[in-house]
Amino acid sequence: MSLDLTRFAKACNPSRTLMVGNAEDQPYYIDFASVRGGKIIEALERTIARLSPNEPTCQLFTGHIGCGKSTELYRLKADLEQQNFYVVYFEADQDLEVDDVDVTDILLAIARQVSEGLEKIGIRLKPSYFERMFAEMGAILKTPIELSGEAEFSIGIGKVIARTKSSPQFRSQLRQYLETRTGSILESLNQELLDKAIAELQRRQKRGLVVIVDNLDRVENRLNGSGRLQPEYLFIDRGMQLRELNCHVVYTVPLALMFSSEGEALKNRLGGGVAPKVLPMVPVLQEDGTVNLEGMALLQQMVLARAFPETHFSQRIDRLSELFDHPTSLDRLCQFSGGHMRNLLGLLFGCLQQQDPPFSLACLEAVIRTYKDDLALTVKDEQWPLLKEVAQKKTIGNEPKYQHLLASLYVFEYRGQTGRWFDLNPALKEIIKV
Repeated sequence: MSLDLTRFAKACNPSRTLMVGNAEDQPYYIDFASVRGGKIIEALERTIARLSPNEPTCQLFTGHIGCGKSTELYRLKADLEQQNFYVVYFEADQDLEVDDVDVTDILLAIARQVSEGLEKIGIRLKPSYFERMFAEMGAILKTPIELSGEAEFSIGIGKVIARTKSSPQFRSQLRQYLETRTGSILESLNQELLDKAIAELQRRQKRGLVVIVDNLDRVENRLNGSGRLQPEYLFIDRGMQLRELNCHVVYTVPLALMFSSEGEALKNRLGGGVAPKVLPMVPVLQEDGTVNLEGMALLQQMVLARAFPETHFSQRIDRLSELFDHPTSLDRLCQFSGGHMRNLLGLLFGCLQQQDPPFSLACLEAVIRTYKDDLALTVKDEQWPLLKEVAQKKTIGNEPKYQHLLASLYVFEYRGQTGRWFDLNPALKEIIKV
């Protein structure tokens, strides 16, 4: 079967998340657990399905933006559904303005997403507290907010969320009103929605309810009105409220929190004493700088699977000449990506934008050069010495200046049998020649 260019381009789109539970996407999925320091998704799944199937759990998941977290969470969803759990997965930035989000915003989004999911399978619940609360608030703010007239609770609350996201003024007014009622909102969400939902799901032979809230790791690391960094305020100061839901919950949180002075507070307040599970990069090099053969082989399979999903993995390498005109180009692509999923696909898609396969080495190098030049422009003068320090020591400090290196994808985290280490994005390593 020849290379299907349209299908290949779709599979290489760096903004597309693999939904592992869908048959169409399964051939593209590569399990990197053996080189990422452990079975991370299995640990999340085991905590829910084996250790605490009948008790609410709150687990945290983090990693660099674009490293493949959403794909792994879709895998978690598929695994739990196979074990007869009802799973609600949603991306927080669909409902929330992640640059300006508070606990009550997240609780409302969970209420909407859970109710919408349940309504699709014929479970219709209307928390009376929410109906009374929004009617009262509408009268106070002289802004009608009517839920009782909606056929579905999710439609009514969805209208409130949509208006909240689109209007900063309304968002501020709503937040002031809801802030003093956070406890009552939690109580209603638990008793009138989650508890009743779980009872009905169990009546239908489901084992329980799991809510996966993705993309909360995109909350910006900026000071809020109280002078507190927004991620620290949201996940630490208010973390106890986020973990009080009467169901299984998995939240993504910003990676920078793991390497701040508040890391232990995050683990204890939101994680319940358990540290967040971290999805590191796929190592292309060992800590000592030698090639990581297993990591490189898996990344090669990821690229080849995008081009030849129907070909058996053991035979894909035989078709390399259909993809690149030079046998070392695939190694160059994988090594330069640093094991970052979205960067790898972005570089590959960049080649597709220039020419049809097989890609010339000159085409690949041109795409790489553009990426290097663009990234270098974003690095501040005072950050270059820090980058050289990280390259030499393979570690980072917990000061904000190091957290910014992580958030900007200047520095990547890796894990292996010997533990954790850090290294520069290969683009920057080539620029400063370390």
